Amino acid sequence: MKKIEAVIRTSKFLELKESLNKIGIQFFTYSDVKGVGHQATEKAVYRGVQYDLGYIARTKLEIIVSEKVEEVIKCIVDTCKTGELGDGKIFVSNIEECVRIRTGERGVPALQ
Repeated sequence: MKKIEAVIRTSKFLELKESLNKIGIQFFTYSDVKGVGHQATEKAVYRGVQYDLGYIARTKLEIIVSEKVEEVIKCIVDTCKTGELGDGKIFVSNIEECVRIRTGERGVPALQ
């Protein structure tokens, strides 16, 4: 089993959700995250004074799969790539075990 973590532009989330659904990925976890990076951060003006908000808002997805790893990665890249700085990152790591709390099932059956 593999865990695919993707940090993407929030504006691409709905499009990516639909694309993942088309390839059979219907369950994943996501959250709004903040980070700093090479992309310029947002600036706000309040009463004539400019403030650097110091972070970049993004969405982080966590997807656990037993197969289709390359297909998921390709789907994320194809959907979220704009060609500009700040498109995001994808991380892939091994998952040793998965346990379904309700039934106690373990491994790949617990994912289904």
